[in-house]
Amino acid sequence: MKFAFRIPTLLLFVCAMLAGCGGGGSSSNSSASGSAPSSSTPSSGTSGSPPNPALDTGAQQSNLPNVQPVTVGVSPGTTRNILTTSVTVCMAGTSTCATIDDIQVDTGSNGLRILASALPASVSLPSVASGGGVSGECAVFGSGYAWGSVRTADVRMAGQLASSIPVQVIADPALPAAPTDCANSGPAMLTVASLHANGILGVGLFPVDCGTDSANAALPRWYYSCSTSGCTASAQPIAQQLTNPVSSFALDNNGVVIDLPAVADAGAASVSGSLIFGIGTQADNTLAGTSVVKASASTGYVTTTSGGQTYTASYLDSGSNGLFFHSTQFPLCGIWYCPGSTQTGSASITGTDGASSFVSFNVGNSNTLFASSNNAFDNLAGNASRGFGWGLPFFYGKRIFTAIAARNTPAGPGPFYAF
Repeated sequence: MKFAFRIPTLLLFVCAMLAGCGGGGSSSNSSASGSAPSSSTPSSGTSGSPPNPALDTGAQQSNLPNVQPVTVGVSPGTTRNILTTSVTVCMAGTSTCATIDDIQVDTGSNGLRILASALPASVSLPSVASGGGVSGECAVFGSGYAWGSVRTADVRMAGQLASSIPVQVIADPALPAAPTDCANSGPAMLTVASLHANGILGVGLFPVDCGTDSANAALPRWYYSCSTSGCTASAQPIAQQLTNPVSSFALDNNGVVIDLPAVADAGAASVSGSLIFGIGTQADNTLAGTSVVKASASTGYVTTTSGGQTYTASYLDSGSNGLFFHSTQFPLCGIWYCPGSTQTGSASITGTDGASSFVSFNVGNSNTLFASSNNAFDNLAGNASRGFGWGLPFFYGKRIFTAIAARNTPAGPGPFYAF
Protein backbone atom coordinates (compact mmCIF):
# COMPACT_ATOMS: atom_id res chain seq x y z
CA MET A 1 0.00 0.00 0.00
CA LYS A 2 1.17 3.53 -0.69
CA PHE A 3 1.19 6.56 1.55
CA ALA A 4 0.73 10.09 0.28
CA PHE A 5 1.77 12.51 2.96
CA ARG A 6 1.81 16.27 2.77
CA ILE A 7 4.89 17.00 4.70
CA PRO A 8 6.04 20.52 4.09
CA THR A 9 4.46 23.03 2.05
CA LEU A 10 2.31 25.03 4.26
CA LEU A 11 -0.15 26.97 2.19
CA LEU A 12 0.27 28.76 -0.97
CA PHE A 13 -2.85 30.57 0.19
CA VAL A 14 -2.68 33.89 1.95
CA CYS A 15 -3.92 33.56 5.53
CA ALA A 16 -7.22 35.32 5.05
CA MET A 17 -8.17 32.88 2.32
CA LEU A 18 -7.46 29.81 4.41
CA ALA A 19 -8.40 30.22 8.03
CA GLY A 20 -6.05 27.40 8.91
CA CYS A 21 -3.37 27.82 6.29
CA GLY A 22 -3.30 24.17 5.19
CA GLY A 23 -0.29 22.66 3.61
CA GLY A 24 1.13 21.56 0.41
CA GLY A 25 4.11 19.08 0.36
CA SER A 26 3.81 15.39 0.39
CA SER A 27 5.66 12.19 0.64
CA SER A 28 5.05 8.57 -0.01
CA ASN A 29 5.70 5.46 1.94
CA SER A 30 5.26 1.91 0.72
CA SER A 31 4.08 0.65 4.08
CA ALA A 32 1.04 2.79 4.78
CA SER A 33 -2.03 4.14 3.08
CA GLY A 34 -3.50 7.61 2.82
CA SER A 35 -5.26 10.11 0.63
CA ALA A 36 -3.80 12.56 -1.83
CA PRO A 37 -2.70 15.86 -0.42
CA SER A 38 -4.33 19.17 -1.07
CA SER A 39 -2.09 22.12 -1.78
CA SER A 40 -1.27 25.43 -0.19
CA THR A 41 1.49 27.59 1.39
CA PRO A 42 1.58 30.62 3.69
CA SER A 43 2.12 33.96 2.15
CA SER A 44 2.98 37.39 3.34
CA GLY A 45 0.70 39.09 0.84
CA THR A 46 3.59 41.22 -0.35
CA SER A 47 3.14 42.71 -3.79
CA GLY A 48 5.73 43.41 -6.46
CA SER A 49 6.15 44.31 -10.11
CA PRO A 50 6.22 41.64 -12.84
CA PRO A 51 9.72 40.23 -13.39
CA ASN A 52 11.42 41.28 -16.59
CA PRO A 53 14.42 39.19 -17.66
CA ALA A 54 15.91 42.21 -19.46
CA LEU A 55 15.81 44.40 -16.37
CA ASP A 56 18.80 44.55 -14.03
CA THR A 57 17.57 45.76 -10.67
CA GLY A 58 20.98 45.52 -9.05
CA ALA A 59 20.76 42.42 -6.85
CA GLN A 60 23.44 42.90 -4.20
CA GLN A 61 26.55 40.88 -5.06
CA SER A 62 28.21 38.47 -2.67
CA ASN A 63 31.21 36.22 -2.34
CA LEU A 64 30.01 34.30 0.72
CA PRO A 65 29.86 30.48 0.56
CA ASN A 66 26.31 29.88 -0.62
CA VAL A 67 25.96 26.18 -1.49
CA GLN A 68 24.21 23.82 0.92
CA PRO A 69 24.37 20.07 0.07
CA VAL A 70 21.02 18.32 -0.29
CA THR A 71 20.22 14.66 -0.80
CA VAL A 72 17.42 12.25 -1.62
CA GLY A 73 17.96 8.84 -0.08
CA VAL A 74 16.69 6.67 2.73
CA SER A 75 14.71 9.06 4.90
CA PRO A 76 12.95 8.47 8.21
CA GLY A 77 10.08 6.06 7.58
CA THR A 78 11.66 5.03 4.24
CA THR A 79 9.60 7.74 2.56
CA ARG A 80 10.44 8.16 -1.14
CA ASN A 81 11.40 11.40 -2.88
CA ILE A 82 12.20 13.39 0.26
CA LEU A 83 14.80 16.12 -0.27
CA THR A 84 16.77 16.70 2.93
CA THR A 85 19.65 18.72 4.30
CA SER A 86 21.35 19.49 7.61
CA VAL A 87 20.71 22.75 9.44
CA THR A 88 22.74 24.24 12.28
CA VAL A 89 20.64 25.89 15.00
CA CYS A 90 22.23 28.02 17.71
CA MET A 91 21.18 29.92 20.78
CA ALA A 92 21.07 33.44 19.37
CA GLY A 93 24.39 35.26 19.59
CA THR A 94 26.27 32.27 21.01
CA SER A 95 28.35 29.32 19.86
CA THR A 96 26.00 26.86 21.56
CA CYS A 97 24.73 25.06 18.50
CA ALA A 98 23.45 21.77 17.16
CA THR A 99 23.51 20.49 13.59
CA ILE A 100 20.30 18.61 12.84
CA ASP A 101 20.14 16.13 9.98
CA ASP A 102 17.14 14.95 7.94
CA ILE A 103 15.50 18.36 7.60
CA GLN A 104 13.21 18.41 4.58
CA VAL A 105 13.82 21.20 2.05
CA ASP A 106 10.50 22.78 1.10
CA THR A 107 9.95 25.55 -1.43
CA GLY A 108 6.24 25.40 -0.63
CA SER A 109 6.43 26.85 2.89
CA ASN A 110 8.29 29.55 4.78
CA GLY A 111 10.17 29.15 8.04
CA LEU A 112 12.18 26.54 9.92
CA ARG A 113 10.30 23.91 11.93
CA ILE A 114 12.18 21.38 14.07
CA LEU A 115 10.94 18.50 16.18
CA ALA A 116 11.64 19.06 19.87
CA SER A 117 12.97 15.49 20.00
CA ALA A 118 15.70 16.42 17.49
CA LEU A 119 16.89 19.48 19.42
CA PRO A 120 19.46 18.74 22.17
CA ALA A 121 18.62 19.98 25.65
CA SER A 122 21.90 21.95 25.62
CA VAL A 123 20.45 24.24 22.91
CA SER A 124 17.83 26.06 24.95
CA LEU A 125 16.02 28.48 22.64
CA PRO A 126 14.14 31.38 24.27
CA SER A 127 10.39 31.56 23.76
CA VAL A 128 8.74 34.38 21.84
CA ALA A 129 6.34 36.25 24.13
CA SER A 130 2.67 36.60 23.25
CA GLY A 131 0.28 38.55 25.45
CA GLY A 132 0.94 37.48 29.01
CA GLY A 133 2.31 34.12 27.89
CA VAL A 134 4.37 32.54 25.15
CA SER A 135 3.70 32.05 21.46
CA GLY A 136 2.54 28.80 19.88
CA GLU A 137 1.75 28.00 16.28
CA CYS A 138 -0.50 25.51 14.53
CA ALA A 139 0.94 24.61 11.11
CA VAL A 140 -1.80 22.87 9.11
CA PHE A 141 -0.83 20.67 6.19
CA GLY A 142 -2.90 18.61 3.78
CA SER A 143 -2.40 15.50 5.89
CA GLY A 144 -2.48 16.90 9.38
CA TYR A 145 -1.01 19.50 11.69
CA ALA A 146 2.22 20.37 13.49
CA TRP A 147 1.75 22.11 16.84
CA GLY A 148 4.61 23.75 18.68
CA SER A 149 6.18 26.77 20.29
CA VAL A 150 7.68 29.79 18.57
CA ARG A 151 11.25 30.33 19.73
CA THR A 152 14.22 32.45 18.66
CA ALA A 153 17.38 31.00 17.15
CA ASP A 154 20.34 31.70 14.92
CA VAL A 155 20.17 29.51 11.81
CA ARG A 156 23.37 28.69 9.91
CA MET A 157 23.75 27.06 6.49
CA ALA A 158 26.80 27.09 4.20
CA GLY A 159 28.48 30.45 4.93
CA GLN A 160 25.18 32.17 5.73
CA LEU A 161 23.61 33.29 9.00
CA ALA A 162 19.99 34.12 9.74
CA SER A 163 20.38 35.92 13.03
CA SER A 164 17.83 35.68 15.84
CA ILE A 165 14.80 34.59 13.82
CA PRO A 166 11.55 32.95 15.00
CA VAL A 167 11.43 29.17 14.43
CA GLN A 168 8.89 26.56 15.44
CA VAL A 169 9.75 23.76 17.86
CA ILE A 170 7.22 21.03 17.05
CA ALA A 171 5.79 19.05 19.98
CA ASP A 172 7.53 21.29 22.50
CA PRO A 173 6.77 19.70 25.92
CA ALA A 174 6.79 23.16 27.52
CA LEU A 175 3.59 24.04 25.65
CA PRO A 176 0.05 22.91 26.50
CA ALA A 177 -1.64 20.44 24.19
CA ALA A 178 -2.80 21.71 20.82
CA PRO A 179 -6.00 23.78 20.94
CA THR A 180 -9.13 22.00 19.76
CA ASP A 181 -9.40 23.88 16.46
CA CYS A 182 -5.82 22.90 15.66
CA ALA A 183 -6.14 19.28 16.78
CA ASN A 184 -9.29 18.91 14.65
CA SER A 185 -7.28 19.79 11.53
CA GLY A 186 -6.30 16.17 10.89
CA PRO A 187 -3.74 13.66 12.13
CA ALA A 188 -1.00 14.97 14.39
CA MET A 189 2.45 15.23 12.81
CA LEU A 190 4.49 15.51 15.97
CA THR A 191 7.07 12.72 15.68
CA VAL A 192 9.66 11.50 13.20
CA ALA A 193 7.33 8.63 12.35
CA SER A 194 4.47 10.96 11.44
CA LEU A 195 6.48 13.89 10.01
CA HIS A 196 8.90 11.63 8.09
CA ALA A 197 11.73 14.05 8.86
CA ASN A 198 13.33 15.85 11.80
CA GLY A 199 11.90 19.13 10.60
CA ILE A 200 11.00 21.32 7.65
CA LEU A 201 13.13 24.06 6.10
CA GLY A 202 10.67 26.39 4.38
CA VAL A 203 12.52 28.38 1.70
CA GLY A 204 9.51 29.48 -0.35
CA LEU A 205 8.27 32.62 -2.06
CA PHE A 206 7.69 34.81 1.00
CA PRO A 207 9.81 36.19 3.85
CA VAL A 208 7.39 35.09 6.61
CA ASP A 209 4.77 32.38 6.85
CA CYS A 210 1.62 34.49 7.12
CA GLY A 211 2.16 38.23 6.99
CA THR A 212 -0.23 41.10 7.59
CA ASP A 213 -3.38 38.99 7.96
CA SER A 214 -2.05 37.23 11.03
CA ALA A 215 -0.45 40.46 12.27
CA ASN A 216 -3.79 42.27 12.20
CA ALA A 217 -6.14 39.61 13.55
CA ALA A 218 -6.28 36.49 15.70
CA LEU A 219 -6.79 33.77 13.07
CA PRO A 220 -7.80 30.25 14.09
CA ARG A 221 -5.22 27.55 13.38
CA TRP A 222 -2.35 30.01 13.18
CA TYR A 223 -0.75 31.77 16.14
CA TYR A 224 -1.70 31.44 19.81
CA SER A 225 -0.92 32.99 23.16
CA CYS A 226 -0.25 30.18 25.64
CA SER A 227 -0.13 29.95 29.40
CA THR A 228 -0.43 27.08 31.85
CA SER A 229 -4.21 27.28 31.53
CA GLY A 230 -4.20 26.77 27.75
CA CYS A 231 -3.84 28.61 24.46
CA THR A 232 -6.03 31.14 22.67
CA ALA A 233 -5.73 32.42 19.10
CA SER A 234 -3.85 35.71 18.90
CA ALA A 235 -2.47 38.18 16.41
CA GLN A 236 1.26 37.84 15.73
CA PRO A 237 3.46 40.80 14.70
CA ILE A 238 5.33 40.12 11.47
CA ALA A 239 8.67 40.37 13.27
CA GLN A 240 7.59 37.46 15.51
CA GLN A 241 6.23 35.21 12.75
CA LEU A 242 8.19 32.25 11.46
CA THR A 243 10.77 33.63 9.07
CA ASN A 244 12.15 32.17 5.86
CA PRO A 245 15.82 31.93 6.92
CA VAL A 246 17.09 32.95 3.48
CA SER A 247 15.24 36.25 3.69
CA SER A 248 17.26 37.09 6.82
CA PHE A 249 20.71 36.45 5.36
CA ALA A 250 22.89 39.55 5.05
CA LEU A 251 23.56 38.67 1.38
CA ASP A 252 22.24 36.09 -1.11
CA ASN A 253 18.85 36.74 0.46
CA ASN A 254 16.51 37.12 -2.54
CA GLY A 255 15.74 33.44 -3.16
CA VAL A 256 17.16 29.98 -3.74
CA VAL A 257 18.13 27.62 -6.52
CA ILE A 258 17.65 23.86 -6.23
CA ASP A 259 20.02 22.03 -8.57
CA LEU A 260 19.45 18.28 -8.88
CA PRO A 261 20.74 15.80 -11.48
CA ALA A 262 18.43 13.85 -13.77
CA VAL A 263 17.36 10.32 -12.82
CA ALA A 264 16.35 7.39 -15.03
CA ASP A 265 12.73 6.27 -15.43
CA ALA A 266 13.39 3.40 -13.02
CA GLY A 267 14.64 5.84 -10.41
CA ALA A 268 17.83 6.04 -8.38
CA ALA A 269 18.83 4.76 -4.97
CA SER A 270 20.07 8.20 -4.00
CA VAL A 271 20.67 11.65 -5.46
CA SER A 272 22.96 14.45 -4.35
CA GLY A 273 22.52 18.07 -5.33
CA SER A 274 22.74 21.65 -4.15
CA LEU A 275 20.59 24.25 -2.45
CA ILE A 276 22.14 27.50 -3.68
CA PHE A 277 21.35 30.74 -1.89
CA GLY A 278 20.72 33.93 -3.84
CA ILE A 279 19.53 34.70 -7.37
CA GLY A 280 21.83 36.70 -9.63
CA THR A 281 24.17 37.46 -6.73
CA GLN A 282 27.03 35.08 -7.57
CA ALA A 283 28.38 33.16 -10.56
CA ASP A 284 26.60 29.97 -9.45
CA ASN A 285 23.06 31.44 -9.32
CA THR A 286 22.65 33.39 -12.55
CA LEU A 287 19.31 33.30 -14.36
CA ALA A 288 20.86 32.88 -17.82
CA GLY A 289 18.90 30.48 -20.01
CA THR A 290 15.87 30.24 -17.75
CA SER A 291 12.19 31.02 -18.24
CA VAL A 292 10.73 33.29 -15.57
CA VAL A 293 7.16 32.54 -14.40
CA LYS A 294 5.74 35.22 -12.13
CA ALA A 295 3.69 33.98 -9.16
CA SER A 296 0.79 35.76 -7.51
CA ALA A 297 2.03 38.20 -4.88
CA SER A 298 -0.91 37.29 -2.62
CA THR A 299 -1.13 33.50 -3.00
CA GLY A 300 2.08 32.34 -4.66
CA TYR A 301 0.12 30.47 -7.34
CA VAL A 302 0.78 30.17 -11.06
CA THR A 303 -1.52 28.56 -13.65
CA THR A 304 -0.96 25.17 -15.30
CA THR A 305 -2.76 24.00 -18.44
CA SER A 306 -2.49 20.29 -19.23
CA GLY A 307 -4.65 17.57 -20.76
CA GLY A 308 -7.39 20.02 -21.62
CA GLN A 309 -7.67 21.25 -18.02
CA THR A 310 -6.62 24.53 -16.44
CA TYR A 311 -5.35 24.49 -12.88
CA THR A 312 -5.24 28.03 -11.51
CA ALA A 313 -3.90 26.89 -8.13
CA SER A 314 -0.50 25.56 -9.24
CA TYR A 315 2.86 25.71 -7.51
CA LEU A 316 6.43 24.37 -7.68
CA ASP A 317 7.08 22.50 -4.48
CA SER A 318 10.18 20.56 -3.48
CA GLY A 319 8.27 19.46 -0.38
CA SER A 320 5.84 17.30 -2.39
CA ASN A 321 7.19 13.87 -3.23
CA GLY A 322 5.10 13.49 -6.37
CA LEU A 323 3.38 15.42 -9.10
CA PHE A 324 -0.19 15.94 -7.85
CA PHE A 325 -3.10 16.76 -10.14
CA HIS A 326 -6.51 15.43 -11.12
CA SER A 327 -6.72 13.64 -14.46
CA THR A 328 -8.74 10.86 -16.08
CA GLN A 329 -5.92 10.21 -18.56
CA PHE A 330 -4.05 7.79 -16.29
CA PRO A 331 -5.36 4.79 -14.30
CA LEU A 332 -5.18 5.00 -10.51
CA CYS A 333 -3.93 2.46 -7.96
CA GLY A 334 -5.13 3.98 -4.73
CA ILE A 335 -4.21 7.63 -5.01
CA TRP A 336 -1.19 7.03 -7.24
CA TYR A 337 -1.26 6.85 -11.03
CA CYS A 338 -0.20 3.46 -12.43
CA PRO A 339 -0.24 3.31 -16.25
CA GLY A 340 0.96 0.04 -17.77
CA SER A 341 4.01 1.82 -19.17
CA THR A 342 5.58 5.21 -18.60
CA GLN A 343 3.44 7.92 -20.19
CA THR A 344 4.45 11.41 -21.25
CA GLY A 345 2.33 14.48 -20.58
CA SER A 346 2.78 18.09 -21.58
CA ALA A 347 1.77 21.35 -19.94
CA SER A 348 2.19 25.07 -19.99
CA ILE A 349 2.96 26.94 -16.78
CA THR A 350 1.77 30.54 -16.97
CA GLY A 351 2.59 33.45 -14.71
CA THR A 352 0.46 36.36 -13.64
CA ASP A 353 1.96 38.48 -16.42
CA GLY A 354 0.79 36.00 -19.06
CA ALA A 355 4.25 34.64 -19.87
CA SER A 356 4.20 30.84 -20.32
CA SER A 357 6.76 28.06 -20.25
CA PHE A 358 6.02 24.75 -21.95
CA VAL A 359 7.17 21.60 -20.18
CA SER A 360 6.84 17.83 -20.47
CA PHE A 361 6.59 15.31 -17.67
CA ASN A 362 6.48 11.55 -17.22
CA VAL A 363 4.01 9.44 -15.27
CA GLY A 364 5.28 6.00 -14.27
CA ASN A 365 3.62 2.96 -12.78
CA SER A 366 3.58 3.64 -9.05
CA ASN A 367 3.32 -0.06 -8.19
CA THR A 368 6.54 -0.77 -10.07
CA LEU A 369 8.30 2.24 -8.57
CA PHE A 370 7.37 1.40 -4.98
CA ALA A 371 8.35 -2.24 -5.49
CA SER A 372 11.92 -1.19 -6.29
CA SER A 373 14.63 -0.33 -3.78
CA ASN A 374 15.07 3.14 -5.25
CA ASN A 375 14.24 6.36 -3.41
CA ALA A 376 14.37 9.05 -6.10
CA PHE A 377 11.78 9.08 -8.92
CA ASP A 378 11.11 11.68 -11.59
CA ASN A 379 7.82 10.10 -12.69
CA LEU A 380 5.89 9.49 -9.47
CA ALA A 381 2.47 11.12 -9.74
CA GLY A 382 -0.79 11.01 -7.83
CA ASN A 383 -4.31 12.31 -7.81
CA ALA A 384 -5.26 15.58 -6.09
CA SER A 385 -8.66 17.15 -5.61
CA ARG A 386 -7.55 20.56 -6.84
CA GLY A 387 -4.61 22.43 -8.32
CA PHE A 388 -1.44 21.12 -9.93
CA GLY A 389 1.51 20.47 -7.64
CA TRP A 390 4.83 20.33 -9.45
CA GLY A 391 6.55 18.34 -6.73
CA LEU A 392 10.08 16.98 -6.43
CA PRO A 393 9.89 14.81 -9.61
CA PHE A 394 9.80 18.05 -11.62
CA PHE A 395 13.04 19.25 -9.98
CA TYR A 396 15.26 16.43 -11.24
CA GLY A 397 17.54 17.42 -14.10
CA LYS A 398 16.82 21.13 -13.67
CA ARG A 399 17.92 24.26 -11.86
CA ILE A 400 14.75 25.67 -10.32
CA PHE A 401 14.74 29.18 -8.88
CA THR A 402 12.33 30.39 -6.18
CA ALA A 403 12.45 34.19 -5.81
CA ILE A 404 11.24 35.83 -2.60
CA ALA A 405 8.49 38.46 -2.85
CA ALA A 406 9.64 42.07 -3.30
CA ARG A 407 13.34 41.15 -3.31
CA ASN A 408 15.34 42.48 -6.25
CA THR A 409 16.82 40.09 -8.79
CA PRO A 410 18.22 40.60 -12.31
CA ALA A 411 14.73 39.55 -13.57
CA GLY A 412 12.89 42.03 -11.38
CA PRO A 413 11.38 41.52 -7.94
CA GLY A 414 9.86 38.24 -6.73
CA PRO A 415 7.75 36.30 -6.25
CA PHE A 416 8.54 34.14 -9.25
CA TYR A 417 9.83 30.77 -10.31
CA ALA A 418 12.42 30.22 -13.03
CA PHE A 419 13.66 27.05 -14.67
